[in-house]
Amino acid sequence: MEYLDIVDQNGMPTGKTAERKVVHRDGVPHRTAHVWVLRRHEGEIQVLLQKRCMEKDSFPGCYDISSAGHIPAGMGVVDSALRELKEELNFDVKPEELVECGKKHVVITDEFRKEQYEDNQYSTIYLMWRDIPAEEIVVQKEEIESVMWMEYNAAKKAVVENTIPNCIDIEELAMLEKFF
Repeated sequence: MEYLDIVDQNGMPTGKTAERKVVHRDGVPHRTAHVWVLRRHEGEIQVLLQKRCMEKDSFPGCYDISSAGHIPAGMGVVDSALRELKEELNFDVKPEELVECGKKHVVITDEFRKEQYEDNQYSTIYLMWRDIPAEEIVVQKEEIESVMWMEYNAAKKAVVENTIPNCIDIEELAMLEKFF
């Protein structure tokens, strides 16, 4: 059972926790850490997209942030981001490699597998640079079907035009631009 910190309207932990399933069923505000992995390759900026596995409880089969996760109760944002990078992509990352791009509050209401889903998340968004071929990235198969590099502007266009199945927030993706 995974517990998350309940947060206030500023995204700060209140001292209370709730089970992840309850958080998503009832729209309880909680924290997430999002890390976008970028590289400069053949004269262009590319972004690493993960394709969520079909067994995920939300947005199965959709392209998503390079690495993202809920922050477990009592854990710090950076520590959680580093843990997710290791678990999902097998990346060993130092805290100073993460560039904080900002924060974003998003509420997503949907239905998955015939159950109501309301994700009320306060996200801290980071980017990091890592030039590694996609085929060399060892993904966490329980979470990720595959990864791919996509030229940044092509990725933005694909999200806006919905030409790839995705659950990417275009405003969040655009937050990265001032850092490259």
